[in-house]
Amino acid sequence: MSASNPGPVRRFFRGAWRVVDVSRRVVLNLVFLAILLVVVMALIRSGPQPLADKTALVLALDGSIAEQRAGNLRSTAIDQLRGETTPQKMQLRDVLAVLDTAAKDDKITSAVLILDELDATGLASLREIGAAVDRFKASGKKVVAWGSSYDQRQYYIAAHADEVYLHPLGAVNVTGFGGVQNYYKDALDKLGVSVKVIRAGAFKDFGESYVANEPSPEAREAETALLGSLWKTYTDEIEKLRKLAPGSVMKSIDEAPERLQAVGGDRARLALADKAVDGLKTRDELRALMVSRGVEDAEHKTFRQTSFDEYLSRLRPRLTGDAIGVVVAEGEIVDGVAPIGTVGGLSTANLIRKARDDKDVKAVVLRVNSPGGSVFGSELVRRELELTRAAGKPVVVSMGDLAASGGYWISTASDEIIADPSTVTGSIGVIALLPNFSGTLDKLGVHSTPLATTWLRSAYDPRVPLDPRLADMIQKSVDHEYQSFIGRVAQARKTTPDKIDAIAQGRVWSGRQALERGLVDRLGSYGDALKSAALRGKLGDDPRVLYIEREPGAFSRFVSLLNAEVGRGVSAAIDARLNGIGIPASALAPATRELGWLTGLTERKKPFDAVAHCLCTVPF
Repeated sequence: MSASNPGPVRRFFRGAWRVVDVSRRVVLNLVFLAILLVVVMALIRSGPQPLADKTALVLALDGSIAEQRAGNLRSTAIDQLRGETTPQKMQLRDVLAVLDTAAKDDKITSAVLILDELDATGLASLREIGAAVDRFKASGKKVVAWGSSYDQRQYYIAAHADEVYLHPLGAVNVTGFGGVQNYYKDALDKLGVSVKVIRAGAFKDFGESYVANEPSPEAREAETALLGSLWKTYTDEIEKLRKLAPGSVMKSIDEAPERLQAVGGDRARLALADKAVDGLKTRDELRALMVSRGVEDAEHKTFRQTSFDEYLSRLRPRLTGDAIGVVVAEGEIVDGVAPIGTVGGLSTANLIRKARDDKDVKAVVLRVNSPGGSVFGSELVRRELELTRAAGKPVVVSMGDLAASGGYWISTASDEIIADPSTVTGSIGVIALLPNFSGTLDKLGVHSTPLATTWLRSAYDPRVPLDPRLADMIQKSVDHEYQSFIGRVAQARKTTPDKIDAIAQGRVWSGRQALERGLVDRLGSYGDALKSAALRGKLGDDPRVLYIEREPGAFSRFVSLLNAEVGRGVSAAIDARLNGIGIPASALAPATRELGWLTGLTERKKPFDAVAHCLCTVPF
């Protein structure tokens, strides 16, 4: 019998097997569909239950408020399993969405602000939250704030409430803006470390702390003007919100010793006397007040309420239709691919390209919260925005807490720049720092000798004295990049490089000062930027907002986890050593950051790297 003509027995078994195999597949598919249906039904049933009438929204702001939250549900779960107690950053967009949605929700009748755990957050972000609280109040709903104590960040949000309460043992600590800057010249001299600062811009004081023992007149002038502008924004709003006479905040600070003595040292009574708060209440007294105004939750012995996280879980983004694509540029700017919290020149440019290629995205908003960094990385991002505009999609820049130096560079390729009055921006300048450790090695008896085919091969090595020829070459490169910077700004702002040079020079401005000098188009909020993009993209009054982001990969999560473990070990060792000699580690945190950044410069692979970076933080 030939192989091509199987016998009847073989044909029977083949046919039988086909029937069995098809039946097996059908059964397995039916089982899979049944399991899937059960899971879907379970998810539906386990979804948020409808809110009852007279529910209060309890907004407990924990940690710092950021534009993006690093990590995902998996990494959060891993942190919890490992016993991590550090709160995750809250996303500004989530806080705004919860307040704005709750304002329109008939089941929500009031809000309670619990602000004890609110941490490092810039004034521009706080102003966004304060405006959202005002919108909630405008819907006719009451807002009550309570704190065991208030620092000036927490108090700014609390002041937007209808009623502000403080624990009887608490205080309102409004102390002003600014801080103490370290200068390392003498210390570095003793260690034999020299730093060559090559800059373009008289006010570009980035790096000044390494080569001086006090601020230059230009740095002092710029910092004083910036802090004064931000402080005026803060105090004007507090006095308006609390219905205080102009100058009341400064008067309370200036007369603090005498005023505290008059109330017997009771800081809570001082806050009440200064009309900073409306009453003194313990937490249980606050609870009783809210029960009397709403509905008692007898099971939990409190008032009927919903938390921020629970209410946020009810919000569902729109998944289809034309949209505004939002790309977030938060953190220092570097050349290549970077995780959330850092602006990767390549990775952020890829996100912008993704928005440009998405047929549903009709306009792009770049939300900037960055002190700058790599010139090359900044240019990669700027170029992609330029191409996006050339493709017919409008680009609107929304500046958050910080949009300085490279953060301003990437903002220039836009149809409109909208800044908050308290945004820290400008710093249009370029700088290069060349640390050198040859003196340190000499002190240790270590002698280094270049052995190379050209003088340039080892010219940047920090173990040998700086060659004047290299310094000259880098100065020319810095000057060239500065001219490119002011040229791009002049083109974007429709003026001349000379006029931009007069207001650039590396000087940092507040958003209000930047508007006065033509560096931004108008003052406004993130919501204003979305409205502008919707108008330019012809998207109507209620556009879909699509955040163009990437999830961190498995390798990135592993590296972050490893770095965190190493960082904790090093920090613990340093803390133990410092505590042993009576110095709190927190006192040296700025020096650790600044000197660590300087040391990192020696690891750069590009000897002609210059940076558009302000090395600044929000002075709050």
